[in-house]
Amino acid sequence: MAAKDNDTRLKKRKQVPGGTKPETNRSSDSKKPRLAGSKPTNPRNNDSSKAFKRPNPDAEKTTSLSKKELRVRAKELAEARKKKRKPYYNLEHELAHLWEKMRSRDISKEDRYNLVSEALQKMKGKIPEIASSHVSSRVLQTCVKYCSKAERDAKKKKVEGDAKKRKAEKDAVFEELKPHFLTLARSAYGVHLVKKMLDNASKQQLAEFISSLHGHVATLLRHMVGSVVVEHAYQLGNATQKQELLVELYSTELQLFKDLVLNKEGRLVDIIAKLDLQKSSVLKHMTSVIQPILEKGIVDHSILHRVLIEYFTIAEEFSAADVIKQLSGPLLVRMIHTRDGSRVGMLCVKHGSAKERKKIIKGMKGHICKIASDQCGSMVLVSLVSVVDDTKLITKVVINELQEHLKDLVFDKDGRRPLLQLLHPNCSRYLTPYDLASLSLSIPSLSNKVEADIPSEGKESETNDPDENTKLVDGGKKDPSVRRQELLVKSGLAERLVDVCITSAGELLRSNFGKEVIYEVATGGSDGILHPTLDDKLNELYEAIATLVAEPKSDDPKEEHLLENFHSSRTIRRLILDCPAFASTLWNKALKGKSELWAQGHSCRVVSAYLASSDSHVNKLAKKELQPLIDAGTLKVPEAPAAIGTKE
Repeated sequence: MAAKDNDTRLKKRKQVPGGTKPETNRSSDSKKPRLAGSKPTNPRNNDSSKAFKRPNPDAEKTTSLSKKELRVRAKELAEARKKKRKPYYNLEHELAHLWEKMRSRDISKEDRYNLVSEALQKMKGKIPEIASSHVSSRVLQTCVKYCSKAERDAKKKKVEGDAKKRKAEKDAVFEELKPHFLTLARSAYGVHLVKKMLDNASKQQLAEFISSLHGHVATLLRHMVGSVVVEHAYQLGNATQKQELLVELYSTELQLFKDLVLNKEGRLVDIIAKLDLQKSSVLKHMTSVIQPILEKGIVDHSILHRVLIEYFTIAEEFSAADVIKQLSGPLLVRMIHTRDGSRVGMLCVKHGSAKERKKIIKGMKGHICKIASDQCGSMVLVSLVSVVDDTKLITKVVINELQEHLKDLVFDKDGRRPLLQLLHPNCSRYLTPYDLASLSLSIPSLSNKVEADIPSEGKESETNDPDENTKLVDGGKKDPSVRRQELLVKSGLAERLVDVCITSAGELLRSNFGKEVIYEVATGGSDGILHPTLDDKLNELYEAIATLVAEPKSDDPKEEHLLENFHSSRTIRRLILDCPAFASTLWNKALKGKSELWAQGHSCRVVSAYLASSDSHVNKLAKKELQPLIDAGTLKVPEAPAAIGTKE
């Protein structure tokens, strides 16, 4: 039996001579017989399938239409689809026409207010449904805007009826949208309407809106669009309302029982001590709030910057280091435009590792000029040049970019700060007490030093001596004087700065902000850092100033002489008192023989400075010529020479 089975298998596998497989009739082996009307195996070669195609009744009509008619027909079909998809399509179409009219500049106020009233009447009862639409949101924003303007205009004209009517229309929109604010806050178009409503809201309406955010602040801050609404409300709110938004991010207990926190308790450390909260529980809750926000990169808002500052005060070493690691890089550049964000940036620079500092500096590449011109961002640059030991990287990224825009920065109130920090570090003449305290701020868990309280911006420090330079900024291992020498002199910044002062001496002396820069450069900087390397350049600067002073008075009253200008006369006086080399050059080239001409007005302070100078050589230069003027009563001798100096 086995032999027979093998023979039958061989017969079945027997191939046709030529090596090709024999063609088999598949139709005979198929279990289901193929029907006569079934689709052929190769439809391309068989035209029988064409008989079964149904003719398109619209094909003849389409081919007969022109291109213009086809476009019109396509437009009609699109309109029909929109009407099916949007229930308020016709209403939005009407509102769009009204909006085009009401936002025109050529329309009168009365006609505009009538159009606004008409639009609001059409939307009444349907505002929540259409507020998220691209068109309707814009119409509502315009209506709210002009309702508020009309209300203000009516109040000015003392037309109480019109004012009440406009206020009622605006309040009606607010009340209708009130239950839907949280939904609109997450809408790409609705968010703009919510912001406009807040801008024009009354104090009571703003308080109601902030109360409606209770329990949703952390969720909205994690939302790319919703976070904008929270930030806007935070900026508009008063101190109590800001605190109400912040405490939700501190602890679950404070989120549930917001009345536990008194208005006086602003700092998180004080709140924990006052309510006897568990520090670990607060830290855990804040970490769960902050981490998702940082991961999504939503770091532009000042409310988050405030939360981070408070978080650093209680954070453990590894928690604080983890946040600094996450922020190091381009994220930090987006934060340093606010006061709290600037302090976060300074803390990251101060406590970050060398690798993290390198990421921060590289993240600022290309933005240095813009950062330097910002009031808060400039302080981060001040911290960088005071702390970071990698002077080669600082020179490559920061100093070189500062040199490209040096002429603009020396005249800018904030742009000059990094330059003045290098010339005269931590000088209270150029940095406020708040700025100095911010530079000395530290994270308790990452520093052994006791954190000093930051005074309010309006308070003045107990000492006003600009020469009292305490070492407020630390964190680097390199000697501060060596760091300054490398960043200021060896980098070529100082030489470039002297050249700018020479070419723009007159403008700088007359400028309210530039005069400080030219004064520090002319005196050689703190500790004489520019001497003796740039002595020749400084002599050129003295000659340039003396040449300008030697020019005769102009007949044009608008063109003030340097010695008669308020800013320049006082700056030149300070230079005479503090820089004997400049005083000698100025006297020999510009003032000798002309003392009587300049013995009155603002210029008399310049001339009398030679008698108040502590340098005996400077006194001898002018005493012979000035003594007759003193005897005649034309020139007054300074009453207290010892009290006059750099503090002026």
